[in-house]
Amino acid sequence: MSFIPNGINARTEMLKTIGLDDIDQLFSSIPSDLRSGSLDIPEGRSEFEVEKHIRTLGARNYSNLTYFIGGGFYDHFIPSAVDSLSSRGEFFTAYTPYQPEASQGTLQAIYEYQSCICRLTGMEVANASVYDGGTALYEAAMMAIRITKRNKIVMDGGVNPIYRKMINSYTHNLNIGFSEVPVCHGQSDRDEIEKHIDEDTAAVILQNPNFFGAVDDHSDIVNKAHEHGALVISSVYPISLGMLKTPAEMGVDIVTGEGQSLGIPLSFGGPYLGFMATREKFIRMMPGRICGETVDTKGRRAYVLTFQTREQHIRREKANSNICSNQSLCALRALIYMSLVGNAGLKNIATQCRDKAEFTKEKLSNIDGVHVMSSSPTFNEFTIQLPVNANQVIGRLIEKGIAAGFPLGRYYPEMENYLLVAVTEKRSKHEIIMFADAIEDALWN
Repeated sequence: MSFIPNGINARTEMLKTIGLDDIDQLFSSIPSDLRSGSLDIPEGRSEFEVEKHIRTLGARNYSNLTYFIGGGFYDHFIPSAVDSLSSRGEFFTAYTPYQPEASQGTLQAIYEYQSCICRLTGMEVANASVYDGGTALYEAAMMAIRITKRNKIVMDGGVNPIYRKMINSYTHNLNIGFSEVPVCHGQSDRDEIEKHIDEDTAAVILQNPNFFGAVDDHSDIVNKAHEHGALVISSVYPISLGMLKTPAEMGVDIVTGEGQSLGIPLSFGGPYLGFMATREKFIRMMPGRICGETVDTKGRRAYVLTFQTREQHIRREKANSNICSNQSLCALRALIYMSLVGNAGLKNIATQCRDKAEFTKEKLSNIDGVHVMSSSPTFNEFTIQLPVNANQVIGRLIEKGIAAGFPLGRYYPEMENYLLVAVTEKRSKHEIIMFADAIEDALWN
């Protein structure tokens, strides 16, 4: 093949090779009104000039905010060892461990990750992870439908609205019935949920703490669902399990959650990690991969992919899922994080989150016009009502370097004045007082 010295000649040669006369013919199948106009790409610049330009653009972002925002994604401290170990070439460049003889390190990491998730949730088996918390919840719903051979899902209104949107999108063209039950005083409305559970119900989906921050013991709902042969799925915040009753202790059948708080940075929205755990009797209905420990022909400990119920393998159309790729590098970060902080460390982090949130509640409740919702116990996240639209306050505080919280009006039209506030172990007493002062100033000055 001869070397073509410039872009124009290269393009001409490529078009000639595929039998076209000009570039427009390449896009002839796209209607003219759907084609993009001029891309307005500037003249080329040197590496130094491009780097300087990108840094200038980046400096316009609010990169040093103090976070009081949550809604499923949280600003937790990440030990430096998580970055250091997960960035090692052996892990960073590893791909899907199809060949166990060449992938023992990756397989062991996944196996240990699964073990940690089981200990965290109290469940018996966990998979190698899925995309994110919302995907995990959808996969759990489909898993329940496969197990029960029913097609109705009862979903609590306290489930993250982002997750509910994802589930509704994924199942839009499937023959699945959904019943959504509004929350009552922040917690699950027992009477309404019970009304919706019947002999066609595959599962009841709950969240603890729920999107409004309310903590609940769902044991009674679990018992009621089981009386009708339905399963119970619970979406959980992993850090809260350092303090709260585990899903297993409540009798939950399938546990899912967003693993971002386990050593994964916010990163403008991803990549994140969906974890999933269940009871051993349901293991063959679980999506994705499951790593197991065994011995080789010489009796040495070895790790293998025990279950691979994906369409890419032998199951094809009988696969449990076809969107269940795991997030191995994120799962590795979660494993390193959990191993570093340990049982006592997780309890300490959870205690700090709860205590600092309670201190924040106290400071905010002293502000004229601010009402802290207190009908339900909370962990590190809670709802406040403001005398004005929450977006106005958020805008004022952003200017002061504070991400004030999540405006509930974005998903609940009748809650424009409500703000969801999250506090993690990273927030200092000084930052909390500064936050309260900034809200007071935004409201009355």
